[in-house]
Amino acid sequence: MGPGVLSEVLAHIPKVYDENLLIGFDSADDAAVYKVSKDMALIQTLDFFTPIVEDPYTYGKIAAANSLSDVYAMGGDVLTALNIVCFPEKLDPNILGEILRGGAEKVMESGGILSGGHSVNDENPKYGLSVTGVVHPDKVIANNTCKAGDKLILTKPLGIGIVTTAHNVGEANDRSYKEAIKLMETLNKYSAEKMKNYEVNGCTDVTGFGFLGHLSEMLNDEISIVIDSKKVPYIEEAYEYAEEFLITSAGQKNRKHLGDKVVLEGISFPMEEILFDPQTSGGLLISVAGEDADQFLADLEKLDIKSSLVGEVVKKSTFRMKVM
Repeated sequence: MGPGVLSEVLAHIPKVYDENLLIGFDSADDAAVYKVSKDMALIQTLDFFTPIVEDPYTYGKIAAANSLSDVYAMGGDVLTALNIVCFPEKLDPNILGEILRGGAEKVMESGGILSGGHSVNDENPKYGLSVTGVVHPDKVIANNTCKAGDKLILTKPLGIGIVTTAHNVGEANDRSYKEAIKLMETLNKYSAEKMKNYEVNGCTDVTGFGFLGHLSEMLNDEISIVIDSKKVPYIEEAYEYAEEFLITSAGQKNRKHLGDKVVLEGISFPMEEILFDPQTSGGLLISVAGEDADQFLADLEKLDIKSSLVGEVVKKSTFRMKVM
């Protein structure tokens, strides 16, 4: 669902106060966090979607990586996971077996335990996970606690939605599609592990609301955000595909929802589309203290997928977000 519709729906849900609910649905954060003791809080999240690739095993890996990501965005570690399955009875059950095998492998890679699940007969396949993680209550990382002076680091290139859209109509080359799959399959576990060694004031993962949509959720009443578009990484061919209008309807929903919350100065149409483009299992967007940024980035450079310093957090200005 688009962010605008979703916010309207959530407004009707009754809110109940509980001092142990550290983060709930009243904010636009990545997962719920509930304190169970003075040194432990549970992170709860779930996600599932229809196939984004043709191969069922690859689909399972991507869906699981996407579901697990919210735990990492909150600064936690994965504890357990439950399968969420919708699958047509008329299809070969071996297809479902491959989906579940891919998902199970990613849960194992995360260090968590796959402990069960639930299945429903449905016309269209859907798969994902309900995930429980753990974090110290004092070390929870929310998305909207960034501070002026922070630097913003993105841990995966953008353009996944544009490339998969181009692939679905036969217009994407093999190189770009393989890169998109590699990005989607890669757990955010490894960048999150390095994140724990630095002063991080805010974090989110970039998924369906796109880079700018999730960036807007990092705002608070004391800050504005400036992004240098020349430093934002993306799959090379995504720019070309966007020029040819191989773009997503979800990206247009993201653009409409943000409206005048973002100022785009001299940004080309393809780059705008990349910034609004919905991602599946995208990277972490991390707000780190300015004095830690260079060392943190150097540490992240040791990983297979390179991270980029894409912007900074400034004191609240006449704009909320500006992309230059």
